[in-house]
This record gives sequence, C-alpha cells and structure tokens, in this order.
Amino acid sequence: MTRSNRTLASARGAARPARGARPAFWADARFVIGVALVAASIAGVWFVVAAARQTVPVLTATTTLVPGQTITSADVAIVEVALGQTLPAYLGADQLGQGEVALRTIEAGELVPRAGVGDPSLSDRTAVVVRSSIDVPADVERGATVELWESRPAGVPGTFDPPRVLVADAVVADVIEEHGVMASGGAALELVIDRSRVAEVLGAIAAGSVLSAVPNAGAAATAPAPTPAAEAPTGEDDE
Repeated sequence: MTRSNRTLASARGAARPARGARPAFWADARFVIGVALVAASIAGVWFVVAAARQTVPVLTATTTLVPGQTITSADVAIVEVALGQTLPAYLGADQLGQGEVALRTIEAGELVPRAGVGDPSLSDRTAVVVRSSIDVPADVERGATVELWESRPAGVPGTFDPPRVLVADAVVADVIEEHGVMASGGAALELVIDRSRVAEVLGAIAAGSVLSAVPNAGAAATAPAPTPAAEAPTGEDDE
C-alpha cells in the first residue's frame, strides 16, 4: 500500500466515531427526573414534619364553664398547641370578645371551641337555685348534668303525687352542702336550665313541691321519693 493510500485510510478511520460511546450521565433525562423526584419527596416530608411541629397560641378553660356564664380573662389561659387543620375550630389568644358567654359546658382544661362561645343573645339558658330533698353523689359537681324531679303535694296532707321529671337536662353550676346540727338534709343547687322551663320550676317551688336532683345517667332507673324533712317547706327554705 502506498503512502498516500495509508494516509487516506488513516483519515477515514479518524473520522469514524468510536463505537460504544455514551452521553455523559448528567445529560441523561432519566437521571435528572429521578433526582428531582427524590428532592421533591424530601421537601414534602420536611414540610409535613415542620407543619406538625408548628404551635399556635389558643385559649383553654382554667375552670369548668357552664352555659350562659360570661367568660372573662380569669376563666381562660393561653397555651401553645399544634392543631394543624383543626385550628379554625378553636379560639385564638386574642379572639375572646367582650361579654361573650359559654353556649355549652366547657370542661376545665378543654380548648375553648369557637362554636361553644358567643353573644349573650345566643344563649337560651339561665340559672335558678333549688333545694334537693336528697343528697347528691360526691361526683356531681360543677358542669355535671342532672335531672330535676318533682313531687307535687297531694290532696291528703303529708302525701305527694308520683314523681315526674321536671327538667331533664339541668347543668350544675354550684352545689352547696349543708352541715351541722341545723342541717335538714339534701343540698342546695344552682342549676342552669332553659329559660322556657324557669316559670314551671318557680311554680313548683311556690306550690311546695319536693324537688330532687338525680344524676342524668341513673335517672331512668329509679324515681326519687320525697323525704319527710322536705314535706313542709318553710319560708326560710324558699329564700
């Protein structure tokens, strides 16, 4: 082979691309997409964890709040909690309006729900004080629900009609136990009831009915019977 032929063959060989050559890895579209997916996954996990750890100041009840009670700054405290998507359901640290009242029972330590607080015009509850002819269990305290039973005086002195439920869902605002030699038994209770039942309750007191407060859970089992000590109410008792 002549020198010119060898030179021509060498030139053709140099122009021919090397077999098996691959593009650089950073130019591979699949690699780029994979990296992007991994990065997005890491960012998503970080966002979820950060959101779960984020706390906001909201109000919690420091004492049991009963329906109709005006809520003041002394009744609530500010706590930092992580609520996530449920945040709009609760009152923030600066969202308690002046003169707002509880619309339902809010237990001590419970976060104050927006739906449980409102303007006084939205509340249909008020408080009355009655004397129960029987002692109430020790676990009946502020915020508990009781049934108020009534036994009206019968035609024969010292007898009473069968008891009936006067108020089915009274909320206890306060319990005042009587002690000492002058105690007549039973307890005085401040009960929160519907305004529509106030006239009937006051009428029962004025008529000399025997009233008994019974825990709501056991009220259906046995109706309370009048006690002799309550058969002849005095003017002092009514006060």
